[in-house]
Amino acid sequence: MSKLVYSFDEGKTQSKEILGGKGYNLAEMKSLGLPVPDGFTITTTACMNYLNEGEVVTPSLKEEIENAVKDFEERAKKAFNSEDSLLLVSVRSGAKFSMPGMMDTILNLGLNDKNVETLAEKTGDRRFAYDCYRRLLQMFGEVVYKIPMVAFNSYFDRYKEKHNYELDTDIPAEGLEHIVNYFKELYLNEAGKPFPQEPEVQLIESVEAVFKSWNNDRARVYRELNDIPHDIGTGVTVQEMVFGNSGEHSGTGVAFTRNPATGENKLYGEYLINAQGEDVVAGIRTPKEISTLKEKAKDLYDEFVDITKKLEAHYKDMQDIEFTIEDGKLFILQTRNGKRTAKAAVEIATDLVEEGLIKKEEAIMMIEPKSLDQLLHPSFNEKSLESAELITKAGLPASPGAASGKIVFSAEEAKHSAENGEKVILVRPETSPEDIEGMIAAEAIVTTHGGMTSHAAVVARGMGKCCVTGASDLKIDGETRTVTYPGGEIKEGQVISVDGATGKLYLGEVETTANEQSEAFTRLMKWAEEISDMAVRMNAETDDEITAGFDFGAVGIGLVRTEHMFFGEERLVQMRKFIIAETKEERVEALNKILAYQKEDFEKIFRQADDRPVIVRLLDPPLHEFLPQTEKETKEVAETLDITPEFLNRRIRELSEVNPMLGHRGCRLSITYPELTKMQTEAMIDALIKVKEDGIESNLEIMVPLISTFEEFKTLKDVIETSAKELIEASGQSVNYSTGTMIEIPRACFIADKIAKECDFFSFGTNDLTQLTFGFSRDDVGKFIGEYEEKGILENDPFQTIDEAVGELVKMTVEKARSVDPNYKLGVCGELGGDPRSIEFFNEIGMSYVSCSPFRVPGAILASAQSKVKQDV
Repeated sequence: MSKLVYSFDEGKTQSKEILGGKGYNLAEMKSLGLPVPDGFTITTTACMNYLNEGEVVTPSLKEEIENAVKDFEERAKKAFNSEDSLLLVSVRSGAKFSMPGMMDTILNLGLNDKNVETLAEKTGDRRFAYDCYRRLLQMFGEVVYKIPMVAFNSYFDRYKEKHNYELDTDIPAEGLEHIVNYFKELYLNEAGKPFPQEPEVQLIESVEAVFKSWNNDRARVYRELNDIPHDIGTGVTVQEMVFGNSGEHSGTGVAFTRNPATGENKLYGEYLINAQGEDVVAGIRTPKEISTLKEKAKDLYDEFVDITKKLEAHYKDMQDIEFTIEDGKLFILQTRNGKRTAKAAVEIATDLVEEGLIKKEEAIMMIEPKSLDQLLHPSFNEKSLESAELITKAGLPASPGAASGKIVFSAEEAKHSAENGEKVILVRPETSPEDIEGMIAAEAIVTTHGGMTSHAAVVARGMGKCCVTGASDLKIDGETRTVTYPGGEIKEGQVISVDGATGKLYLGEVETTANEQSEAFTRLMKWAEEISDMAVRMNAETDDEITAGFDFGAVGIGLVRTEHMFFGEERLVQMRKFIIAETKEERVEALNKILAYQKEDFEKIFRQADDRPVIVRLLDPPLHEFLPQTEKETKEVAETLDITPEFLNRRIRELSEVNPMLGHRGCRLSITYPELTKMQTEAMIDALIKVKEDGIESNLEIMVPLISTFEEFKTLKDVIETSAKELIEASGQSVNYSTGTMIEIPRACFIADKIAKECDFFSFGTNDLTQLTFGFSRDDVGKFIGEYEEKGILENDPFQTIDEAVGELVKMTVEKARSVDPNYKLGVCGELGGDPRSIEFFNEIGMSYVSCSPFRVPGAILASAQSKVKQDV
C-alpha cells in the first residue's frame, strides 16, 4: 500500500502530483535550508481515495496521520495540550495547480478551553490568545460544521457597535472571551454539537473538510475556467503555527518577486505589524508597502530579499511568497508561481530570458495562450466592475473584449444609430448572415440563443468584436422592444455593458481599459514563430480582418467564407433574384451581376495576401438564410424585387427545409446550380489574372464544402477546371490555383484516401464534423452542454476542444491522405483551430496548418510552439 503522509523532509523525494503545490514547495524550501515552519503533507491520493470511497477516513490513513503527528511533535519539541510547549497548527489545501482561495483553510488548530489559557499564560497576552481562539471557532465552524459565517460575523459586528469599538483590534481580552463563549453556543444551536476540545479530533475533521472542499462550487468553477482536471485532488498540509500577531516585533505579509500587474523587476508586496495572515487580505487594517520594512528592521528586510532572490532563481519564475515574523524571526510559510496579468506574464517571461535564468523555450511555456486575449482586446476596469449592477452571468463568452452602448434590436437600427455617432449593442435572439452590417456597426453583440460556434460567435471573433451568446435568462420582446432579465427590464436605448471574456452583462456604462502590444509581446511572438513547425493561417474576408491577421503573424488565409460577401445592399438584391429565379436564364442573369462584385472582392483579398496562400470556400449555407424571415420583411423585399408578396412567400415555402443544416447547402447547392460554382470560379480566376498583371503571384486554393462522396467532389472539380481553363487560355497567363475540399462529414473521413487521389488538399471543418459525429446542433447545444460538463458526461464542450472520437476521425483521415502522398497538405479551419489543447493534438498528428479568426492567431502560434516544445522534451 502506498504511503499517504510525508513529512516536509521526506517530501523532497516526491512529485507535485503527489504532494500538491503547497506541500511540494514547502519540502523544496526546507531542502534549500530556508526558515520554514515544520509539518507534514497528506497526499492528493488520500484525497481522491476519500472522495471516491464514501468520504470515510480509513483506519490506515488515520493511523498514518497519528504517527505523523507524533513524529512532528518530537521534531518540534512541542505537543498538542502541552502546558510547557504548546503545538498549534494550520491545516491548508494545496492542489498540483494553484487555486488561490478556492478551497478551505483552518488556522490555530489545537486550541481549546484549556489550551487558550496556556497560550495566554505563556505569551503574557490574554487578548492575543483569545483572538486566536475566536478565529479558530469561526473558521472551524464554517469549514467543518457548515455554520454560516454570517452567524459569527453578525454577532461580532453587533458587539463592536454596542461597545463603540471601531476596529477588531480595539476589542479587549474580556470582550473576546465573551465572544468566544457566544461562538461556542452557536455550535450547539447551529450544528447541534459542541466544538470538539480534543486537538486530534479537530485535526481529522479539518482534514476531511479540506478534502471535501475539492468539490465545492467555487473550486469546480475555477477548475473549469482554468482547464484544471477534476480528478487530481488536493494535498493537505499540516504546519506549525507561527504568530505574526504576538507583539510589535512580529508581523505578517505577502510579497511578489516582481510586480504581478506590470511585470516590473521590483519586489512588490505589503505587510502588517502585529497581525495574522488573514488580516492582510481582510482589510481590517491598512498594510504597509514591503519596502518600508527596511526602515523598521533592516536585517530582516535584507534576509527576506535574499530569500526572494534565491526562490526566484530556484523556481525560474516570479514567486508569490507568504511570510511571518514572530518575535523578530523570519519564517517563510509558502511560495508558488505568482498569478499575474497577461501583460506582466509576457514581460516577466522575456525578462527572465534576457537575464539568463531561462531559455526561450521555457519562456514560451510560461504563457497561457488564451491569456493573450487580454492583450488584444479592451477589458473592463476592475474597480468600475465592483460597483456595476449585474444583468446576467448566464451568457457564453463567445468573443473576448469589453464594450458599452445603447441596446438596439435590429441590424438596421444598429447601422442607422452607428452612422449617427451612437455606440450600440445589438441584442437578438440569434443572428443570421443578413445581420452582418448591423454586427459590424455594433460595439458588441448579444444573443439569447446559440452556442460558441453559432453565427454570432464565429463572425464576432473574426471581427475581433465583443460577443456574448446563449444568454438564456434574457427574454427579448421585439414588439415592445424590451429585454426582461431576472432582476428587471431594459428598454431600447438604455445603456448596457458587455464582457465577452466572461459572458456577463451589466447595467449602464462600465469604464474600459485599452491594451497595447509591447516590445516584449513582439519578442515573445517572434520566438514562438521560430520554434513552431505548424503554420497558422486566419479565417477572414474583410480588409480589417485580413490586415489584423497578417499583423498578428498569420502566414496565409485558411478560410474565406464567400457567403459573407453577398450581404451588401445591392448584392443581396441580386442574390435574392438568383434564389427566387425559376429558370436557369434568370439565375444566370442575376449571377452575372454578382460576378462583378465577386471579382472586386477577390482582387482586394489577393492583393492583401500577396504571394501568401488563400483558401476560398465556395458558397456553403442554405439559401433560405438570404431570404426575409418576417411578414414585414417579406413585403419590403417583394417591393424591392418588383414581385408580389404571394410569389415570394411561395418561393420561401418551396425552399424551406425541416433541417436546413443537413439539407440543400454546400456542394449539394453547387451540384444543383453549377452556374453558381462557375460564377465564383470565374471571379476568382479573373482576379488572379488581374493581380498577376500587376506582378502579384497569388496562391489560390479553391475549397468545395460539405462533400460526402468522391463523385460530389469530382463533379464540382470538373466545373471548376473547365471554367478556369477557358479564362486562363483566353488571357495567355498562367496562374497558381489548386482545388481541395472541406472534410466535415464522417463519411468523407472513411474514404479520404480515395478522395485524396483527385483532391489537392483537405481542410477540416471541425464545427460541422463535431456536429455530425455527435448528432448535436451546434446552434442549440448551449442549452445543455454546461450541464453535461458539470455532471461529467462530457469532459469538455466538443465544439471548443476536440473530442476523442472526432479526433480519431481526423487522425484516420490524415493517415489515409498521407498514404496517397506523404506530403499531402492538411489543415483545420473550424473553431478548434484556435483552441490550444486541440492545436497540441493537431501538431502531434502532423497537420500542416491550423486556421482561426484573426484575433486568435497569436494564441494559436503560441500554442503551436508549446506543442512543439513538448514534443521535443
